[in-house]
Parts: sequence; C-alpha cells; structure tokens
Amino acid sequence: MSKLWSPAVRELTPYVPGEQPREQLIKLNTNENPYPPAPGVGEVLRDFPTNHLRLYPDPDSSALREALAREHGVEVSQVFVGNGSDEVLALAFQAFFCQSRPLSLPAITYSFYPVYCRLYGIDYRTLALDDAWRVPLESLPADSGGIAFANPNAPTGHGHSRDAIAGLLERVTDCVVLVDEAYVDFGGESAVPLVDRYPNLLVTGTFSKSRSLAGLRLGYAIGSRELIEGLERVKNSFNSYPIDMLASAVGIAALQDKAHFEACREKVITTRERTRQRLERLGFEVLPSQTNFLLTRHPGQDAAQLFVGLRERGILVRHFNTEALRDFLRISIGTEDEMNHLIEALESLC
Repeated sequence: MSKLWSPAVRELTPYVPGEQPREQLIKLNTNENPYPPAPGVGEVLRDFPTNHLRLYPDPDSSALREALAREHGVEVSQVFVGNGSDEVLALAFQAFFCQSRPLSLPAITYSFYPVYCRLYGIDYRTLALDDAWRVPLESLPADSGGIAFANPNAPTGHGHSRDAIAGLLERVTDCVVLVDEAYVDFGGESAVPLVDRYPNLLVTGTFSKSRSLAGLRLGYAIGSRELIEGLERVKNSFNSYPIDMLASAVGIAALQDKAHFEACREKVITTRERTRQRLERLGFEVLPSQTNFLLTRHPGQDAAQLFVGLRERGILVRHFNTEALRDFLRISIGTEDEMNHLIEALESLC
C-alpha cells in the first residue's frame, strides 16, 4: 500500500469485476450477451470516417440522446448518457446521495453500490431480502437520503412490476429513487413510463446486455429534467466529452435494429428457461430469473468445488465468496450449444 495515496484511497475496497480469461473457455461469468450486436453496428465500424476523430465529439451527445428518447417515449431533456451504466451510476451517487441521511440499499444487490458509497463517503444502510430472495420494496424507509436497487435485481434475478415501483414512489417522495434496469429487457417491466409522474425517479440502463455492446461502454439515465440537470452538473465538472463519436454512432445503429434486438432477446429468454428446467432435473435449486443469468445452488454439492470442476472442464461461471452467496453459482446464459456443454459438465460433477 503506497504511502503516497490519500487516506480515502487507502481505505477503499474496489469493486472486483468478473474474470476475463485469456485462455479459451466457455465464458458464462459476466452476463455478456452470447449473440453479436446488430448488423448495422458492423456497418458503422466499417464505414466510419476516421478523419472525424481529430475533432472533439458533441459534448451533449445530442444524436444518441434523441435516439434513446424516441426508443423510450420521453423528451430528449429527460435523457443522460455516459460511458457504461457504471459511470452513469457513479455520477448519480455523487449527484444525489452525498447528504446527511443514509442511502438505503438491499443487502444483496449489485455490489458496486457500496463501493460508490465508500468512494464518496456516503453513509448507507442495507435491508435483507425477503424469504423469496426479493428486494423488500415495502420495507425501504421513506426517510432515506436516497434509495437504489437493481430491477430485476442482480445477482438474484427477481424483478418487481411497474405498479410495485409506483407504490414505492407514492410512499417515498423527498429523495431520489434510483432503479437500475441493466437486465430489464430479459423479462422485467421498465419503470421509465413513471418518470413523468414521479420527479424523484431516475432509471438507468445499459447497452452492454441486451444490445450486445459490453465492449463499447454505453449507458444512460432517464428521469425528470431536474435530475438530468444534476447529472449534467457533475459530468461537466468531471469530463465534458464522455461519449465519443464512434460509440454514439454504434449506439444509434443498435437502437435502430429492433428486429435483431427482439430475436436475440427471445433466444436468451428461451435458453434461460430451458436451462433452468435442466438444472432442476439435476437437483439444483434455481431462483426465478427475469435476467440473462441464473442464480443456483445444489443441496448436495459445494459451490466452490463445482466452480473449480467446471473450470477444469473449460467452463467459467461466477462464484461469490460471500456469506450470503457462497452456496450459489451465478450462470450467465450463453448459446444453446454452450448451455448443453454446461449441463453435460454438471452431470459429470453431481
């Protein structure tokens, strides 16, 4: 640990992303889409005028925001974009949750949220999931300095309905409620239609999952103009040009091809349900999922040993070595062929 670091940096425990292996493995550990992005993305990459790269991009990312506004049926002024939803979330935590009252988080959710809290010195409190591994919306306190959760939740997979989110927003009115919809396209119900009714609602999303653009880094937020202005104030105090020209053009192309999006999304959902059934026949307990992954455990097998055994057979899944999740494996949904290999490997291990 360097003596040159500031005290705050010395005390940080950074977020640990899923492993990106160099060897050839069936990679089911980071919830990437198993299918390529829309064909128009390749056309953009092939035909992009590279001479444009000598210029700075549009600091407002107007074209991309306009495309997202059309996609979600909102005004351009209600859309914010950033380099992946992680950056958007980080800016949101700084913009809205650095205050005296503690932020409320589910005890099991996206593990980057507590990292942001420690980075920005945000006091936070956590609430346990209910007996069905669901985020307890009714228990999230109205006197919070903010509320943040993933819907559908990660890594448990359950998603609340739009009406359930509206019920939370009827009760919690004087702080920002951040709903992270990274996985919503795989079976969840988006809260975006609620933003006009509830000015304290901020919904974040990503191109990484259902749009197959994890390697590009594009994310966004949708909310009231007041919340978007708050994000813009932080962004413009940090990086005035967050979205480069190429990323913007690729993102627009991905949004335009609705047929490709729907086809890939449906394939993931179909494979997820087929895999769930096959895991259950092997004796696994599988939590219901509205995402592109399954959280599962086997009552007679050690999850850490299963993780090692799968890796030895060329398959990489995610094992969280935490008290609440150490019995579970999180399995991203791959192609049908990849999931067949997974089941065959588990049959040899169980």
